[in-house]
Amino acid sequence: MAELTILGLESSCDDTAAAVLRGREILSSVVLGQAELHAAFGGVVPEIAARAHAEKLDLAVEQALVQAGVPVGELDAIAVTSGPGLIGGVLSGVMMAKGIAAATGKPLIGVNHLAGHALTPRLTDDLAYPYLMLLVSGGHCQFLVVRGPQEFTRLGGTIDDAPGEAFDKTARLLGLPQPGGPSVEEEAKKGDEKRFRFPRPLLDREGCDLSFSGLKTALLRMRDKLIDEQGGLHAQDRADLCAGFQAAVRDVLAEKTKRALRLYLEANPAQPALAVAGGVAANKALRGALESLCDAHGVSFTAPPLRLCTDNAAMIAYAGGELLAAGERSDMTLAARPRWPLDKSAAPLLGSGKKGAKA
Repeated sequence: MAELTILGLESSCDDTAAAVLRGREILSSVVLGQAELHAAFGGVVPEIAARAHAEKLDLAVEQALVQAGVPVGELDAIAVTSGPGLIGGVLSGVMMAKGIAAATGKPLIGVNHLAGHALTPRLTDDLAYPYLMLLVSGGHCQFLVVRGPQEFTRLGGTIDDAPGEAFDKTARLLGLPQPGGPSVEEEAKKGDEKRFRFPRPLLDREGCDLSFSGLKTALLRMRDKLIDEQGGLHAQDRADLCAGFQAAVRDVLAEKTKRALRLYLEANPAQPALAVAGGVAANKALRGALESLCDAHGVSFTAPPLRLCTDNAAMIAYAGGELLAAGERSDMTLAARPRWPLDKSAAPLLGSGKKGAKA
């Protein structure tokens, strides 16, 4: 890809982000979080998130340009997440990007947020196509064969809760702070994963689809049983519940990844590789299991740094650069999309409605 200088914008959930990328060099990456705004509600409130994006986007852009030392007139293009995500936040980002593009005359590129995650290993490790991607985050979990910036084959995904969502709900059930992933992982270090044997959903079913809703329900029932029997929940109980829950998620993802690898390797890729991205990719127990799996199959393992696993604008700028190099452009009719599946030929995992497939 040519060494273009691209401004990326990301506002699909609760992080307002802007970044400037030159080729694969990240000149700046600004992420303005909203954790304190949503803390009292136990989760992201879409209306609050949208208002915060509208207030912070111009600040994020200004900081990114200043840190990069790049005047807006020297940009080659503006890339923006135009879906999927919380529609208010996505719309804020799209309108900001349109304004900058109109004022500067620079090309505008709408980017699928999931493609940003899926292409991150290309940004960090120059990973060759095709590779297998496990996208595992708060809102998504999919196995994708990535063949190009717009060519994705979904091998499977979650039919209900994403792992990150399940971690967040588990943290709320056990009185742990949000975001739930790091809290549950830290608590699990003090626990015995064998004390509570939680179910491993869908392992008895063929294919690569996953389910985590029943796992969360099993933990709720065990918590309530302990409270009824003991009159409360002890510190060790909480640690053991976290350890057991984390082990179940790890085992399910490891087994399903093994199946996805088998399908991927049938195509005999020249440089077989598994990449993992998304916030849950930071979980050390999961990373360890996936690394062992790759070693056993002779497949290279790639996991971007944590700051590029969670939502950020550098990945959007990079994906926009690949699309630009492929001749893609957007215009002022670019719309914000709450739903936007990467593999348009695959059957919807979570159903569909008037606005199209959810995932």
